[in-house]
Amino acid sequence: MKHPGQGRIRVAAAQYFIRPIQTFEDFESQVSAVVQTAASYGCRLLVLPEYFSTQLVCLHDTKRPFYEQLRTVAQYLPQFIELMSRLAHDYTIYIVAGTIPAPHEDAGNICNDAYLFTPSGRWEVQGKLHMTRFESEDWLVTERPTAKVFDTELGKIAVAICYDVEFPELVREMARSGARILCVPSATDDRQGFLRVRYCAQARAIENQMYVIHAPLVGSIPTVPDLSLNYGQAAILTPSDFGFARDGVLAEGVLNQEDLVMGDLDMSLIEDSRAFGTVRPLYDSDRRKEHRYRVDPVMLEADPIVL
Repeated sequence: MKHPGQGRIRVAAAQYFIRPIQTFEDFESQVSAVVQTAASYGCRLLVLPEYFSTQLVCLHDTKRPFYEQLRTVAQYLPQFIELMSRLAHDYTIYIVAGTIPAPHEDAGNICNDAYLFTPSGRWEVQGKLHMTRFESEDWLVTERPTAKVFDTELGKIAVAICYDVEFPELVREMARSGARILCVPSATDDRQGFLRVRYCAQARAIENQMYVIHAPLVGSIPTVPDLSLNYGQAAILTPSDFGFARDGVLAEGVLNQEDLVMGDLDMSLIEDSRAFGTVRPLYDSDRRKEHRYRVDPVMLEADPIVL
């Protein structure tokens, strides 16, 4: 019997195509189709994008300020949990269900939370830890304080939501806590924003010798300015060493199209890489864990001007 995190695991990253809907049942049908497809291909883990749940703004007045619309979506949290829990159970699959606006402990505030659903129907939460300026200043979304690593039968999984993956010290601590798979749900409206997340996700895979599953939002709600542009390309990323995918990209989708990107993770390669890799950045960083790098300022005299 294999221990958690050994063997091969088929995973999927959804390029979820957000589009106008008229009822919650429309949302349920679209999400269910994505989950059913992933399960039919034998995927054990599915990652959905950040803010894909904002498709539900279509069920209410879309002329209001968007920060008000987000708070309306948060009211669907019980239905959302029931739906995703049932799908995870019915299709025997782990689901990182993107994110959904969720009520904060302080009345009136909301957070951006990722729910991890297990095949038993149980769920856990990883909140977003770092807000972009747009989220904090315009949408009035509040950060969560704690990072988590989830111990599953697939091994230890962590979730870094979009901007969170741009903080290498955060993901390094997740790796030190045992994470071998990092899930990155994201939502970006332009190429620059998407590439910030993609390049950082690739860097985290290399420097922590872990798999990274990046699931960005695509599509549009044309009548809602804050959802009228989404730019993304889902990918399954690997360390850059012998045994892994060429260029560190196991699989990737078609840019900005509705897609489901799948690939098989060989978990034994992670352990081999961390122990015997060409380079061992996680191990070498741990050797210095108790010692901060020292940076000495050095003042150089100005070179004399030669006329």
